[in-house]
Amino acid sequence: MTPAALSPLTGRLNTLVIDSRVEADRALLVPRGELVHGCADTLTDALSALPAAVGRIELDMGGVYFMDSAGLQFLDVLGDHARRRPAAVTATNWKGQPRRILELAGLDTADPLRPAAHRTAPRSGPASSAVALERAERLHVLQEEVEQLRHALASRPVIDQARGILMATHGCTSEEAWHILRETSQLSNTKLRTVAAAVTAGVEAGGPPLPPELRTALRRALARRR
Repeated sequence: MTPAALSPLTGRLNTLVIDSRVEADRALLVPRGELVHGCADTLTDALSALPAAVGRIELDMGGVYFMDSAGLQFLDVLGDHARRRPAAVTATNWKGQPRRILELAGLDTADPLRPAAHRTAPRSGPASSAVALERAERLHVLQEEVEQLRHALASRPVIDQARGILMATHGCTSEEAWHILRETSQLSNTKLRTVAAAVTAGVEAGGPPLPPELRTALRRALARRR
Protein backbone atom coordinates (compact mmCIF):
# COMPACT_ATOMS: atom_id res chain seq x y z
CA MET A 1 0.00 0.00 0.00
CA THR A 2 1.37 3.37 -1.00
CA PRO A 3 0.96 6.69 0.81
CA ALA A 4 -0.42 9.40 -1.46
CA ALA A 5 -0.10 12.58 0.56
CA LEU A 6 3.44 13.61 1.37
CA SER A 7 4.29 17.28 1.81
CA PRO A 8 6.70 18.26 -0.99
CA LEU A 9 8.40 20.83 1.26
CA THR A 10 8.97 18.88 4.45
CA GLY A 11 8.45 15.24 3.55
CA ARG A 12 6.07 14.94 6.48
CA LEU A 13 2.64 13.39 6.23
CA ASN A 14 -0.18 15.83 5.60
CA THR A 15 -3.46 15.70 7.50
CA LEU A 16 -4.69 13.04 5.06
CA VAL A 17 -2.88 10.02 3.64
CA ILE A 18 -4.51 7.64 1.18
CA ASP A 19 -3.13 4.11 0.92
CA SER A 20 -4.09 2.22 -2.21
CA ARG A 21 -4.08 -1.35 -3.43
CA VAL A 22 -5.16 -2.58 -6.86
CA GLU A 23 -6.26 -6.16 -7.49
CA ALA A 24 -7.35 -6.94 -11.06
CA ASP A 25 -10.05 -4.35 -11.89
CA ARG A 26 -10.71 -3.41 -8.22
CA ALA A 27 -8.98 -0.65 -6.29
CA LEU A 28 -9.10 -0.32 -2.51
CA LEU A 29 -8.35 3.15 -1.12
CA VAL A 30 -7.85 3.63 2.62
CA PRO A 31 -7.78 7.30 3.70
CA ARG A 32 -6.21 7.98 7.10
CA GLY A 33 -6.36 11.24 9.02
CA GLU A 34 -8.60 14.28 8.57
CA LEU A 35 -10.94 15.45 5.81
CA VAL A 36 -10.05 19.13 6.00
CA HIS A 37 -8.76 21.77 3.55
CA GLY A 38 -6.71 20.08 0.85
CA CYS A 39 -8.28 16.63 1.22
CA ALA A 40 -10.00 16.87 -2.17
CA ASP A 41 -6.65 17.51 -3.88
CA THR A 42 -5.11 14.51 -2.12
CA LEU A 43 -7.99 12.35 -3.30
CA THR A 44 -7.71 13.68 -6.86
CA ASP A 45 -4.03 12.68 -6.92
CA ALA A 46 -4.82 9.20 -5.59
CA LEU A 47 -7.58 8.65 -8.16
CA SER A 48 -5.38 9.90 -10.99
CA ALA A 49 -2.74 7.34 -10.09
CA LEU A 50 -5.13 4.40 -10.54
CA PRO A 51 -4.87 2.29 -13.71
CA ALA A 52 -7.43 3.05 -16.40
CA ALA A 53 -8.67 -0.56 -16.29
CA VAL A 54 -10.01 -0.19 -12.75
CA GLY A 55 -13.78 -0.71 -12.83
CA ARG A 56 -14.54 -0.61 -9.11
CA ILE A 57 -13.18 1.74 -6.46
CA GLU A 58 -13.85 1.00 -2.79
CA LEU A 59 -12.93 3.45 -0.03
CA ASP A 60 -12.62 2.22 3.57
CA MET A 61 -13.20 5.38 5.63
CA GLY A 62 -12.56 3.76 9.02
CA GLY A 63 -9.20 5.54 9.39
CA VAL A 64 -10.70 9.04 9.07
CA TYR A 65 -11.25 10.49 12.55
CA PHE A 66 -12.17 14.12 11.77
CA MET A 67 -14.13 15.85 9.03
CA ASP A 68 -15.28 19.40 8.42
CA SER A 69 -17.20 20.87 5.49
CA ALA A 70 -14.19 20.17 3.21
CA GLY A 71 -15.19 16.52 3.51
CA LEU A 72 -18.20 17.31 1.34
CA GLN A 73 -15.78 18.43 -1.40
CA PHE A 74 -14.03 15.08 -0.95
CA LEU A 75 -17.35 13.35 -1.67
CA ASP A 76 -17.96 15.61 -4.67
CA VAL A 77 -14.63 14.52 -6.17
CA LEU A 78 -15.64 10.88 -5.75
CA GLY A 79 -19.02 11.50 -7.34
CA ASP A 80 -17.47 13.37 -10.28
CA HIS A 81 -14.97 10.57 -10.81
CA ALA A 82 -17.76 7.99 -10.89
CA ARG A 83 -19.67 10.06 -13.46
CA ARG A 84 -16.66 10.71 -15.71
CA ARG A 85 -15.38 7.14 -15.75
CA PRO A 86 -17.23 3.81 -15.95
CA ALA A 87 -16.22 2.89 -12.40
CA ALA A 88 -18.48 1.97 -9.48
CA VAL A 89 -17.39 3.97 -6.41
CA THR A 90 -18.31 3.28 -2.78
CA ALA A 91 -17.20 4.92 0.46
CA THR A 92 -18.09 2.87 3.53
CA ASN A 93 -17.10 2.20 7.17
CA TRP A 94 -17.62 5.75 8.43
CA LYS A 95 -17.11 6.13 12.18
CA GLY A 96 -17.23 8.63 15.01
CA GLN A 97 -17.33 12.35 14.24
CA PRO A 98 -17.22 11.98 10.41
CA ARG A 99 -20.30 9.75 10.60
CA ARG A 100 -22.04 12.43 12.67
CA ILE A 101 -21.22 15.05 10.02
CA LEU A 102 -22.80 12.85 7.36
CA GLU A 103 -25.93 12.62 9.50
CA LEU A 104 -26.10 16.41 9.87
CA ALA A 105 -25.60 16.84 6.13
CA GLY A 106 -28.50 14.47 5.45
CA LEU A 107 -26.32 11.86 3.73
CA ASP A 108 -26.40 8.08 3.95
CA THR A 109 -23.98 7.11 6.74
CA ALA A 110 -23.48 3.64 5.24
CA ASP A 111 -22.36 5.08 1.90
CA PRO A 112 -22.92 8.83 1.28
CA LEU A 113 -22.42 8.33 -2.47
CA ARG A 114 -25.55 6.22 -2.72
CA PRO A 115 -28.15 9.01 -2.56
CA ALA A 116 -26.10 11.13 -4.96
CA ALA A 117 -26.51 8.47 -7.64
CA HIS A 118 -30.31 8.69 -7.35
CA ARG A 119 -30.63 12.43 -6.92
CA THR A 120 -33.44 13.90 -8.99
CA ALA A 121 -33.47 17.27 -10.70
CA PRO A 122 -34.33 20.16 -8.37
CA ARG A 123 -37.97 21.13 -8.28
CA SER A 124 -39.37 24.62 -8.17
CA GLY A 125 -41.99 26.02 -5.88
CA PRO A 126 -42.70 25.83 -2.12
CA ALA A 127 -41.49 22.24 -1.76
CA SER A 128 -38.04 23.02 -3.17
CA SER A 129 -37.83 26.14 -0.98
CA ALA A 130 -38.54 24.04 2.11
CA VAL A 131 -35.81 21.58 1.09
CA ALA A 132 -33.34 24.43 0.55
CA LEU A 133 -34.14 25.89 3.98
CA GLU A 134 -33.70 22.50 5.62
CA ARG A 135 -30.33 22.00 3.92
CA ALA A 136 -29.18 25.48 4.96
CA GLU A 137 -30.17 24.75 8.56
CA ARG A 138 -28.37 21.42 8.52
CA LEU A 139 -25.24 23.08 7.14
CA HIS A 140 -25.37 25.72 9.88
CA VAL A 141 -25.64 23.02 12.57
CA LEU A 142 -22.80 21.10 10.91
CA GLN A 143 -20.52 24.15 10.92
CA GLU A 144 -21.29 24.88 14.59
CA GLU A 145 -20.59 21.31 15.65
CA VAL A 146 -17.32 21.21 13.71
CA GLU A 147 -16.21 24.48 15.33
CA GLN A 148 -17.02 23.15 18.80
CA LEU A 149 -15.05 20.00 18.06
CA ARG A 150 -12.07 22.04 16.85
CA HIS A 151 -11.99 23.90 20.17
CA ALA A 152 -12.27 20.61 22.06
CA LEU A 153 -9.39 19.06 20.11
CA ALA A 154 -7.23 22.15 20.67
CA SER A 155 -7.93 22.03 24.41
CA ARG A 156 -7.41 18.32 24.88
CA PRO A 157 -3.60 18.23 25.35
CA VAL A 158 -3.53 20.78 28.19
CA ILE A 159 -6.56 19.17 29.85
CA ASP A 160 -4.88 15.75 29.71
CA GLN A 161 -1.74 17.25 31.26
CA ALA A 162 -3.75 18.80 34.08
CA ARG A 163 -5.49 15.50 34.74
CA GLY A 164 -2.12 13.77 35.00
CA ILE A 165 -0.90 16.40 37.46
CA LEU A 166 -3.96 15.96 39.68
CA MET A 167 -3.61 12.18 39.55
CA ALA A 168 0.04 12.36 40.62
CA THR A 169 -0.50 15.06 43.23
CA HIS A 170 -3.70 13.85 44.86
CA GLY A 171 -3.68 10.13 44.11
CA CYS A 172 -6.95 10.19 42.19
CA THR A 173 -8.03 8.28 39.12
CA SER A 174 -8.22 9.76 35.63
CA GLU A 175 -12.01 9.99 35.84
CA GLU A 176 -11.85 11.64 39.28
CA ALA A 177 -9.30 14.15 37.97
CA TRP A 178 -11.65 15.01 35.11
CA HIS A 179 -14.54 15.64 37.51
CA ILE A 180 -12.29 17.77 39.74
CA LEU A 181 -11.26 19.95 36.79
CA ARG A 182 -14.82 20.30 35.59
CA GLU A 183 -16.12 21.15 39.06
CA THR A 184 -13.35 23.69 39.56
CA SER A 185 -14.39 25.26 36.27
CA GLN A 186 -18.03 25.45 37.38
CA LEU A 187 -17.31 26.74 40.88
CA SER A 188 -15.01 29.49 39.62
CA ASN A 189 -17.05 30.27 36.48
CA THR A 190 -13.88 29.78 34.44
CA LYS A 191 -13.46 27.91 31.14
CA LEU A 192 -12.20 24.36 31.59
CA ARG A 193 -9.21 24.95 29.32
CA THR A 194 -8.21 28.01 31.39
CA VAL A 195 -8.39 25.97 34.60
CA ALA A 196 -6.29 23.19 33.05
CA ALA A 197 -3.69 25.66 31.74
CA ALA A 198 -3.39 27.29 35.20
CA VAL A 199 -2.93 23.91 36.91
CA THR A 200 -0.29 22.90 34.37
CA ALA A 201 1.61 26.20 34.58
CA GLY A 202 1.59 26.10 38.37
CA VAL A 203 3.77 22.98 38.57
CA GLU A 204 6.47 24.31 36.26
CA ALA A 205 9.66 25.71 37.77
CA GLY A 206 9.01 29.36 38.47
CA GLY A 207 5.45 29.00 37.21
CA PRO A 208 2.71 31.32 38.49
CA PRO A 209 0.57 30.13 41.41
CA LEU A 210 -3.10 29.49 40.87
CA PRO A 211 -5.21 32.66 41.05
CA PRO A 212 -7.09 32.88 44.39
CA GLU A 213 -10.50 32.13 42.88
CA LEU A 214 -9.18 29.01 41.12
CA ARG A 215 -7.27 27.87 44.20
CA THR A 216 -10.41 28.16 46.34
CA ALA A 217 -12.55 26.37 43.76
CA LEU A 218 -9.98 23.59 43.37
CA ARG A 219 -9.85 23.02 47.13
CA ARG A 220 -13.63 22.76 47.28
CA ALA A 221 -13.69 20.35 44.32
CA LEU A 222 -11.01 18.18 45.91
CA ALA A 223 -12.84 18.18 49.27
CA ARG A 224 -16.03 16.97 47.61
CA ARG A 225 -14.19 14.07 45.99
CA ARG A 226 -12.64 12.80 49.23
